[in-house]
Amino acid sequence: MDLIKKISKNVRSATYSATQIISDSLNAIDKYNPLIGSVTITLKDRALATAQHIDQLVAQGKDPGPLAGVPFGVKDLFDVKNITTTAGSVLLADHAPALKDATVITRLCNAGAVPVATLNMDEFAYGFVTDNTHYGITKNPHDTRRFAGGSSGGSAAAVAAGMMAFSLGSDTNGSIRVPASLCGVWGLRPAYNTIPLQGVYPFSETLDTIGPFCSSIHDLKCIFNILSDRKDHGKQDISSLKIARLKGWFERDVDQEILNAITEITSIGIETYNLTLDHIETVRAASFLITASEGGTLHLPYLRKEPLKYDPATRDRFIAGALLPVSTYLQAKKIEKWFRHYIHKIFGDYDLLIAPATGCTAPFINDPTVLVDGKKSSARVNLGIYTQPLSLSGCPILSLPLNRTGKLPVGLQIVAKPGNEHILFEFGALLEAKGIAKASIQQQGIYNV
Repeated sequence: MDLIKKISKNVRSATYSATQIISDSLNAIDKYNPLIGSVTITLKDRALATAQHIDQLVAQGKDPGPLAGVPFGVKDLFDVKNITTTAGSVLLADHAPALKDATVITRLCNAGAVPVATLNMDEFAYGFVTDNTHYGITKNPHDTRRFAGGSSGGSAAAVAAGMMAFSLGSDTNGSIRVPASLCGVWGLRPAYNTIPLQGVYPFSETLDTIGPFCSSIHDLKCIFNILSDRKDHGKQDISSLKIARLKGWFERDVDQEILNAITEITSIGIETYNLTLDHIETVRAASFLITASEGGTLHLPYLRKEPLKYDPATRDRFIAGALLPVSTYLQAKKIEKWFRHYIHKIFGDYDLLIAPATGCTAPFINDPTVLVDGKKSSARVNLGIYTQPLSLSGCPILSLPLNRTGKLPVGLQIVAKPGNEHILFEFGALLEAKGIAKASIQQQGIYNV
């Protein structure tokens, strides 16, 4: 279901008006958001005014762009003109509104897309569940007793609930891949420095990336090309791909159904090997230390002045990060450098790496735990146990929703060499065509167009 292409085609041909599409999206937000809590601010006036302008362009015979009339939302750490960027915290609520849109929002709007909402997140993107003391918990559209994942949970849930065609999130240690997996949508963490971060509130400046959530792989590819200002590579021949299935760490505490799905993928005729990555526990620890140190350093002035405005769990983690010795941070950066070189060598032998994005379906809100080495541990900290180490690679990583009709969603992550996002899209399209991968949309919302 290539929703974005369908909407744009219908709007540009005047089969539907942009005003109709945007009104449907806003009505879906009014209907479904009270159930899941993914939207923080609805941009109704701006959205309807933009839609009317698009309709005027169509009436004049002008092309509004490849995303004409397509509604989208953004995680509340992207600057939206005339809106205060809170990054999920009351600490920033009194700051002046943004003077302009973030660069990526401008790119999307220039292509005809229409922002309709800002979306909930873990405070300052520090968590994997979108349990926000200030703005509430974002619940999973497939079972509101469960988490949507985080820290971009509002972004994933909004697409899964059918409230908008796509959304933007950020991914430092798994904040796109985890909620995409738990909400059953496609997500992409692009290679580091692929998409501009101007106008995006930072968490960890050397690991932050931003990317989209969509309901199909073709939609994901379309949005990525616009965000990154890249031309479409066209169809790629992937018959000779070599895929490595990550073992060891990436199979511990993983539900058997997820492992079976990986086995199914490896049996579709593409050459597949088994691979155990060296020192992956150390790599995950380095990722923890880098984000904690960089986040803590960024927030130190606020922590000294207004510590009580933070969510206590976020505050304590930032304080711990700020107290880390410089030598510890530098050692973690050395491990990052080694790991990137190590992964680069691996891509001399393989084209793609495949692993679980999460080891289980979404945890219950009243039991916020996941298994780590067979023991219950904090979901807020550990839902990203399989995404976090791979973040240090700097590689593009696709979160792929498994086709699980009648079951709770769960996804896989597919890793490619930097610059090879086009191979991820082609492989995702193959799995979508074979029925192995499929987004799970809980409500029809705008999907009736």
